[in-house]
Amino acid sequence: MKSPRITFIGAGSTVFMRNIIGDVLFKPALADATIALMDIDPERLAESAAVAGKLVRSLGVKARIETHTDRRRALEGADFVVVAFQIGGYRPATVIDFEVPKEFGLRQTIADTLGIGGIMRGLRTVPHLWAICADMAEVCPDALMLQYVNPMAINTWAIAEKHPAIKQVGLCHSVQGTAFELARDLDIPLEEIRYRAAGINHMAFYLAFEQFMPDGSHRDLYPDLVRGYREGRFPKPSHWNERCPNRVRYEMLTRLGYFVTESSEHFAEYVPWFIKDGRPDLIERFGIPLDEYPKRCEEQIARWKNEAQALMGAETIAVTESKEYAATIMNAITTGEPAVVYGNVRNKGCITSLPEDCAAEVPCLVDANGIQPTFVGALPPQLTALIRTNINVQELTVKALVTEQREHIYHAAMMDPHTAAELDLDQIWSLVDRLIAAHGAWLPDWARG
Repeated sequence: MKSPRITFIGAGSTVFMRNIIGDVLFKPALADATIALMDIDPERLAESAAVAGKLVRSLGVKARIETHTDRRRALEGADFVVVAFQIGGYRPATVIDFEVPKEFGLRQTIADTLGIGGIMRGLRTVPHLWAICADMAEVCPDALMLQYVNPMAINTWAIAEKHPAIKQVGLCHSVQGTAFELARDLDIPLEEIRYRAAGINHMAFYLAFEQFMPDGSHRDLYPDLVRGYREGRFPKPSHWNERCPNRVRYEMLTRLGYFVTESSEHFAEYVPWFIKDGRPDLIERFGIPLDEYPKRCEEQIARWKNEAQALMGAETIAVTESKEYAATIMNAITTGEPAVVYGNVRNKGCITSLPEDCAAEVPCLVDANGIQPTFVGALPPQLTALIRTNINVQELTVKALVTEQREHIYHAAMMDPHTAAELDLDQIWSLVDRLIAAHGAWLPDWARG
């Protein structure tokens, strides 16, 4: 069996790289892989390489670590390409995406997937993903891109439009992460939970959520979740949701009949009902953490810096497997051992009630044949209707990128549910103008007019 070559674009994200590479090295079929780390920041790249080397030594495996600042060299001969970067960084890009809209009275929580922040991030990000795809087409045309970059749905859709020959899957941990949270609320072992989910990234829903007992019996867990919420027992407090106690998702369960797989802080800004000017009662009632992403970034930067320093100072590194899908996919393709993951792929009829060309999040079989999305069929009509409001924004952002027609940026902002609920047309136009000017060279030339 040929040892795979794994290229990591954006390897300066040392802690995330550590998690993915640690998962890879746990797999016997991947433990002797060549791992090419690429980043534009030589200092951060050197830190990541040192940590990766310690992982190899700690696990006693034969993997080989390379470092590159030249993307094309890093990609040559790759079997798998892991992509994880943030164009424009936290400063200035993310700060701009929050501060400028606030001047118009538009408040956000995360701003990396939809809304005006998600639109701007997509405009910054997609051209760089396209450049990676162009290199892949020449130096590793058979490689699979495992894409961890937001806005996931916009990115996946845009890659499929311009580089349809590139094999890709967008990966998120919201489906498996939410299952863990709900198992905790229900006080049920995670291994007894069975679920099936589908939709779009950050707005997929559990179509089934059941408990399968050791005796072979099973039961629907939705009645327990609804009852627990109405009785005030759910959601349970935890260290990871102190600022956002998950009430938005439970409320939506009672309104839609299905639980959404992405967090309440995300979901609150994808719809027009929770963040409203002049309604502080809604913010209080549902525990909505405005400006959550900037706070999280500041904390994460400090935490990751400390963690990276600790990793650099350690002789060996204790490795535990994460809940990310990347290594599972690589192992399944390399060995032929089948696995099921939730991936973001071009819909192509998997969800019949959504557009053919949108980016859908569905269960995917993975084996030596690669990523094979499974058929879901039509979603319940209320879920389809809600998801379409988000797809409208994604489609217009992709259309702007593909056609290089600046007016579609404004159209995308017009159609965003939260933006449209707060601002009038003149405000939306002015906001887009201000954001384009503020981002400057981080955006493609055609967008700057």
